[in-house]
Amino acid sequence: MRTDLVDLDWLTRSGGREDVVELALSASSMVMWRLALSDGTLRWSPGFAEVLGLPGADGAALGARLRELLAPMTTAAHTATVWQDLELEQPSVAFDGATRWVHFRARIVDEDGQRALVGIATDVTDRHESRQALADLAERYRALVELGPDAIAVHQDGFVVYANPAALRSMRATSSADVIGLRISDFVHPDSVPEMMGRLATLDALGAASEPAEAAMVRLDGGVFPAESVSVRTMWEGRPAFQVILRDISAQKASEAALRQAEQHYTTVVSALEEGVLVVGATGLVESVNPAAERILGVTAADVADSELSNSALMGPVGQTRRTGRSQNGRAVRVRRPDGRQVWISLSCHPLDAETGAPYATVASFTDITEQRAIGQRLAYEASHDPLTGLANRALAIQRITAVRGTTRTAVLFVDLDKFKVINDSLGHAIGDRVLKVAGERLRRAVRSTDLVSRLGGDEFAVMAADVTGPDQVRSLAERVGAALREPVAIDGRQLHLDASVGIVVAEPADPRTAEELLRDADLAMYQAKTRGRGRHEFFDVALRERMQRRLGLEQDLRAATDNDELWVAYQPVVQLPTGRMVGVEALLRWNHPVHGPISPAEFIPVAEESGLILEIGPHTLWETSHEVARRRAVTHPDLHVAVNLSPAQLDDPGLCSTVRAALDSSGLPASALCLEITESMLMRDQAAATQRLNALRELGVRLAIDDFGTGYSSLAQLRRLPLDTLKIDQSFVNGLGESRDADAIVRSIIAMAHAVDLTVVAEGVETEQQLEVLQQFGCDLAQGFHFGRPTVQPDTFPA
Repeated sequence: MRTDLVDLDWLTRSGGREDVVELALSASSMVMWRLALSDGTLRWSPGFAEVLGLPGADGAALGARLRELLAPMTTAAHTATVWQDLELEQPSVAFDGATRWVHFRARIVDEDGQRALVGIATDVTDRHESRQALADLAERYRALVELGPDAIAVHQDGFVVYANPAALRSMRATSSADVIGLRISDFVHPDSVPEMMGRLATLDALGAASEPAEAAMVRLDGGVFPAESVSVRTMWEGRPAFQVILRDISAQKASEAALRQAEQHYTTVVSALEEGVLVVGATGLVESVNPAAERILGVTAADVADSELSNSALMGPVGQTRRTGRSQNGRAVRVRRPDGRQVWISLSCHPLDAETGAPYATVASFTDITEQRAIGQRLAYEASHDPLTGLANRALAIQRITAVRGTTRTAVLFVDLDKFKVINDSLGHAIGDRVLKVAGERLRRAVRSTDLVSRLGGDEFAVMAADVTGPDQVRSLAERVGAALREPVAIDGRQLHLDASVGIVVAEPADPRTAEELLRDADLAMYQAKTRGRGRHEFFDVALRERMQRRLGLEQDLRAATDNDELWVAYQPVVQLPTGRMVGVEALLRWNHPVHGPISPAEFIPVAEESGLILEIGPHTLWETSHEVARRRAVTHPDLHVAVNLSPAQLDDPGLCSTVRAALDSSGLPASALCLEITESMLMRDQAAATQRLNALRELGVRLAIDDFGTGYSSLAQLRRLPLDTLKIDQSFVNGLGESRDADAIVRSIIAMAHAVDLTVVAEGVETEQQLEVLQQFGCDLAQGFHFGRPTVQPDTFPA
């Protein structure tokens, strides 16, 4: 065997041979080689070492590598025929460790009876790698198609030739045999076929992939589902075909539909809200406003859309939420509208998505509270002010007095209008209200601007003066108040005259009394001023409080007086003029206190009326009197009549008639023998209600008398409208009879007026013979007083 070598002469000699030339033309770059099959001689042309990646290798090493690489081809050549071509592709590890792929191509030749392999070797490493990459890509594509979630089908000439597993699942097929061979149009809803065919025609003409499009697909079981499809031109078994990629978008469609319901619902709800809703994006631009927001803010959506929030009142809260992501709730904000009107809104701001980070998109919701705020302010004003005069009420007075207590010397003046009740009862509440307004305004003008004037109720007012220097300054204030109220009040052509009784309390900063206690003590001082002659002012002192404590004690004791038999009835005779014969008695209640002894009716009757105890004592007195007089009528005085006084509280009591009826029924006293006495002031309080109650009493058969006539404002017309039987002339007029022509004229007029309306006249407080004679001359019917007898315990002690 010859030594392996590079034989340039052989290459030159064989260059003209047809077999070598033909092989050479099939390769773009190559090296040539020759292997004698008989003796194994191997020759090659230069460059083989570089093809194998063995530069610098010696001939022996290079020959050994070539023989190793050509071994499969050598074996095949021994059984092959002459001129048969053989091909082989082998890897070879180069010096650098990389693998080189070498393609060997050879032809079996006969040279002078000797068989040999003549061939070429080509470095196909790049092509091999490309082919491997292509194979890898094909595998990856196969895996993608076979395992991917999208349905993929190939149709050729309108018939399905391939469907991946996802497509089989989408079509509800159990195997590819269920779909292969069916028309692709069988899986498309008729409504979507025209569009699909149009896309395929366009695709066929342009040779490109179609744009994603939606189509309604039909499953093998007849079910229809929406899909997004893309068609791509491809090859199938060497012929043109179309590959269709389908994605089931049922869930997407359902989500989109749900979102469109939700959005429509949201839009409808937000549009219908009375609450304004404004959305500001993360960029600070207004994204949406609902109709309520347009109405409240006085803007249109077009005015503010895609613009920065320009309303400064809203910018603050909204901007704070955009910066911090913190919600704000119920902030009261005053907003100026473009038309200049100001509205109050209750504003809440919330970030739309707290996870995005600052700046946050923000939704602001708000309601118009302008009216509510005005109502609230009005209610707050009404809760702290008197509706008639506009002055502070009792609650505000107490609040203001409390606020300055402990910091400064404070004076509290309790002002009560004298004779106001007479004006109110005689002229009506409308006139009385106008008088109260005038009085309140005059009080306001009479004090300092820092002083507080309040109406406590009825005709009672209070003045709170802080930072007073001492009693002299307060006394001067009280005098100004009195002088202002004494000025005549002109109403409807009348000149009305007022006066005031003022009680004063001066409290040092360390005074422990509360505002309520200061008002209470000022009230006590006012009561003292009124009892001393009205139109006066009095400072509160401890002795006054002691007297009031006695009064409170009397009230407590009076509650038990009935049960302890401390109350008793005295009877004063009523005589007929001019005969002097006793025809009746007046029942007068007395109290014998177990500690203080006899208590004057002038002291305990007001206590009973103010505390409401009169509603217990009055029925008790009526019951006892009717039983006692009934017994005397049966024994000594068969024609005896009795007069019993009614208090204002009793006249207002709806159960009065029942009480009177029960007393008469149980005692057997005839109703005509009972006379109930009321005062003029009681009639003037509510004349309509009083008349109704008196008519009900009259229906029982009892007689009715008006007591203390002449001290009020009763007129003949008023007397004619009332169901009265008797008129009693007040003692103050009787005292002057025979000594004062004015007294004589007044009494004569009263008697004449009473007789004109058929009333019986009774003169009270007759104490002298002269008074009796004058009354007889004037034609008075009846009289009572010390001249005829003092009140005694039993009516049977009086002469018959």
